[in-house]
Parts: sequence; structure tokens; C-alpha cells
Amino acid sequence: MPELPEVETTRRGLEPRLKGKVLQKVEVRNARLRWTIPLDINSRLAEKKLLGIKRRGKYLLFDFGKIFQIVHLGMSGSLRFAAKDEPPAVHDHVDWLFEGGKVLRMRDPRRFGAVLITDNLDDHPLLSHLGPEPLTDEFDGNYLHQASRGRKTSVKNLIMDSRVVVGVGNIYASESLFSGGIRPGRAAGRLTRAECEKLAASIKQTLENAIKAGGSSLRDYVATDGELGYFQLHTKVYDRAGLPCKVCGTPIKKMVVGQRSTYYCPICQK
Repeated sequence: MPELPEVETTRRGLEPRLKGKVLQKVEVRNARLRWTIPLDINSRLAEKKLLGIKRRGKYLLFDFGKIFQIVHLGMSGSLRFAAKDEPPAVHDHVDWLFEGGKVLRMRDPRRFGAVLITDNLDDHPLLSHLGPEPLTDEFDGNYLHQASRGRKTSVKNLIMDSRVVVGVGNIYASESLFSGGIRPGRAAGRLTRAECEKLAASIKQTLENAIKAGGSSLRDYVATDGELGYFQLHTKVYDRAGLPCKVCGTPIKKMVVGQRSTYYCPICQK
């Protein structure tokens, strides 16, 4: 599933090419995504200028002034620019036609993505419960320490909880915990303040590195220019069970935490 780095990579690819452009038409070929695309999406968005594209967690927020379009890429969705006369493929469900001939196309083979509109982002049920963005000053060691107090859940589950912090997916959680020297199965409430400081910094650095690398192109994810991300080529523990740790040489171990495959070094992580 595309996570924060993939979505941020997409946002950065889209905004410079679309900001300030007038949306001429929304063409929906299949409205049956995770939630049905609103029937009035074209009438409400057509002829409006796109003021910018923001991101909240894994959601892209297209700012059309008094109305926002929310886009989620689901399990296998992607947004690409298409040629004006390029015929859509079978899984190309939505086109946005902007002035100047720019066509933004959504491909979603599994149809777990979403295209919604709202007049109020703050009260929208998909956004109102979300925790802080990990790359902002709001998320730091002190915040993480306070959020973990009294929590018996594993630290990996804690940092993957979008109510605590958004955008830390499975790959990034494993990598951040390795960088922070913390075993993924440890009870979150047992973390010291110093460990929380180190982990918060590791999460920030891991996500920033992934954004620079263009995300992790697992399964169907590609960026807006069609290029694959390559962060997964540089992982230190994720999907490396049995291979030597890149720091100490000890074989990487695999365990299941929260029904997700989790990788760690038994020596480097305590």
C-alpha cells in the first residue's frame, strides 16, 4: 500500500504541473472504488482553479478554494499524466482534464482507492482522527514519550497507529526501529525518554530518505512520471530475513507483530 513517502512523492510530482490550472472536466469511467465517487463531482469541480495540493497522512488534498477533493491511492492506485489522446486502460477509472491539455489519470486495479469531495476538511471522518505529521515539529521525542505512557501494545504497533502519528507504514516502521536500536515487539510503555527521542529522530530520517528515493515501489506503485521508487533497495532489515545485518553481520530475524511481517537484528536492537 502506498504510504507517506509514496504519497508525498506523488504530491511533489503533481503540484508544480497543476497548481494554478483550471480543471475543465472530471471524467469518471468507474465510480465504484472503495467508496462510490460522488455523482456531482464534475459539476462541483469543473471550471475551478486548483490552488494547490496538500497531503494529510496518506491522503492527497486538492485545494479548489471552498471545496477540496480527497484522493487515496488504496492498495494499488497511482496517478499519472497521460497524453490527451491516450486511450485509457481497463483499470484507468478517472481522468482530470486541465487547461493546456494536461490529463491526470488514476489507475487502480484493485479499486481500494478513493476520490471524494468535501467542504470541510477538519470534520471529515477520514481526516479528523489523524495524529500529527511525523515530519513536523509537532512530532518529537517528547510527544512520542507522552503518547507511549501506559501503553502495553508493541512499539511497532504504536508508531503504525495513525491516531498516534500518520504515515509510518510497515517498511518504515521496521527501518526506523532498526535505526533507533529498538526491538519491534517491546512494550511501548517501557520506552525511556531517550529512546523516544532517538526513535522519533529515526522515523523522520527514514521517511525523508524514502521521499528522496521516491518511495518503495512494492507491487504496483509508481510515481507520476511512471518511474519506480527504489527505497526498498536500501533497506537494512525489511525483507532481509536470514541475511547478515549490514552493521554487525548477525542474521536478520523475522517475526509477526500486529499480523505484519517484521524484521529486526537481535544484536543491534534491544
